[in-house]
Amino acid sequence: MEFDFLKPIDSDVLDKIKKLSSQQLGSKIVFHTKDQFPDLNKINIAVIGVLDNRGSDSAFSDVDLLAIREELYGMFPGNWDASIADLGDILAGNSIEDTYFALRKVVSTLIKNKIIPIVIGGSQDLTYPLYRAYDELEQMVNLVSIDSKFDFGKENGGKPATSYLTKIIIDEPNNLFNYCNIGYQTYYNSQEEIDLVEKLFFDGYRLGEISNNIALAEPVFRDADIVSLDLNSVKSADSGNFITFAPNGFNGKEICALARYAGISDKVSLFGLFNHNNSIQESVLIAQIIWYFIEGYHYRSNEYPFGSRENYLKYIVPLEEETLVFYKSDKTDRWWIEIPFVSNGSNKLKRNTLLPCSYDEYLGACNQELPERWWKAQRKNIV
Repeated sequence: MEFDFLKPIDSDVLDKIKKLSSQQLGSKIVFHTKDQFPDLNKINIAVIGVLDNRGSDSAFSDVDLLAIREELYGMFPGNWDASIADLGDILAGNSIEDTYFALRKVVSTLIKNKIIPIVIGGSQDLTYPLYRAYDELEQMVNLVSIDSKFDFGKENGGKPATSYLTKIIIDEPNNLFNYCNIGYQTYYNSQEEIDLVEKLFFDGYRLGEISNNIALAEPVFRDADIVSLDLNSVKSADSGNFITFAPNGFNGKEICALARYAGISDKVSLFGLFNHNNSIQESVLIAQIIWYFIEGYHYRSNEYPFGSRENYLKYIVPLEEETLVFYKSDKTDRWWIEIPFVSNGSNKLKRNTLLPCSYDEYLGACNQELPERWWKAQRKNIV
């Protein structure tokens, strides 16, 4: 069985949780212990640790998640009603491929059971088996990474954590419909990589763009299936990571806001956090990031998948060469733009679909500006 790969929660963690008050999060979570495995029919969100960072150049040979769990479960939850379970840890396999296999099997089963996994790694190459977990669902996948780098490195050179995206793009079956990077820093990425993002009609937002207007990220998460967070995208002053020193990056408030956007998205079905440096300071931040993701989950509006569009206000915007159709939700005031179906025998979209967008993109269209994300999605549909 897939869950045989999971090691139960350590007894010393459980002993500390028993001392918490009934109001704290640890008293409201179901744990995988040596005597009991949670009933998944009653679970909405599952926390999983992966104790393998062989894919990176980490100074630590071991991954220690003890401090994260202690900090997270000592917090007080919001007005939450979802059932949360901590399923324990996947140990490092004999090879990194063994770890990939175990993670893929566990996550695939959870997703098929409509349970959202929160995966705490390990190195970021673990994003690859998370992506492969969707193979059995036979659906196209949208991946969003919060990262200062694109991770397009060569597969045969360097570590997998810096080249996992290349593996995702090249390996069959190719189920990746869109990739978006949030927070890349130009000086960490070659011009070749930046050009490749454009060539593949992927999306990238520089750190400065998001820091100046963090709401730009909300429509991106609304269209994501997987969110992969590299903790090196947070500046060291806020993360406490002085081993892989990052003078620039997201601050604690911004990274928690992004996690909340990911949680509030009706479509996000998997959240991963990677490259933890084992420091106490970063453990506190990770716990808060997870808290905000769960908080966002509890404010989902259930507008995806779309049923009838009768509850949306429809706006038709004629441009010189296109006629754009926008929809605005009367429930949340959020916006979508229609991507028309183009029948060419090879396109990835099988029907007209709605792409999340912002009010500013609607205003731009009213001023005869074609939204860039619409254009890229349309190109992927045609090519």
